[in-house]
Amino acid sequence: MANASGKLILPHGDALALEVTVAIHTGDLEALERLLAERPGLSSARMIGRKGPEGGWRTPLHVAADWPGYFPAAPAAVALLVAAGADPNDDTGGERPETPLHWAASSDDADVALALIDGGADLETPGGSIGTPLDNAIGYACWHVARLLVARGAKVEQLWHAAALGMLERMEEIMDGRPHSIAELSQAFWHACAGGQRRAAEKLLARGAELDWIPDYAQGTPLDAAGTLGTRQSNVLDWLRERGARSAKPED
Repeated sequence: MANASGKLILPHGDALALEVTVAIHTGDLEALERLLAERPGLSSARMIGRKGPEGGWRTPLHVAADWPGYFPAAPAAVALLVAAGADPNDDTGGERPETPLHWAASSDDADVALALIDGGADLETPGGSIGTPLDNAIGYACWHVARLLVARGAKVEQLWHAAALGMLERMEEIMDGRPHSIAELSQAFWHACAGGQRRAAEKLLARGAELDWIPDYAQGTPLDAAGTLGTRQSNVLDWLRERGARSAKPED
């Protein structure tokens, strides 16, 4: 089945959608190449979720960038899909449309993010669960993708972006450009602490940021934020625990 734009539509539970998902998530590039050759348009297919078309969909590129990330050979799968005609800027539809780069930015999978950028992904696409890919990356403590995005040209225009990444000169430029409220300074301070950026935090506290400010979109004070793990660290810890890894430290 195809929609008005000619894109292949695969309903929830469709066998082909399941097959291509398994091929991507298991790193079976031979199977993926075979499926793409057998079914023209599969690279750009819209795979409908449980909630139906109104709830959005995902494309094979979204599958490669899906949470928790780090699927075997996922960067190579992205390259295969793009070569077969996949649009790296296709989104998920629904109320909060996200591109595959939004998804990679939310899992800190920098290798997949790089493959998407090399394939033509737009760095500044708005929307998403937070906003642009950079908004997602910083908001979810995905520091590797955040730095990759900036290195490849993503704009750092928000004070909390510069603070979280420890970009001191850019912070000063943004603060000198216009007056910032205590709430804005405190938000940037919170993210500086979350990113482990002490010098940025010192500057913001001196400017009037509140020491114990709590955002309405997260839990905890700046002190709590400073003690949390980044997304990539949590991913590795979960992976190790799933395989039975043990700590040499005595349990509390």
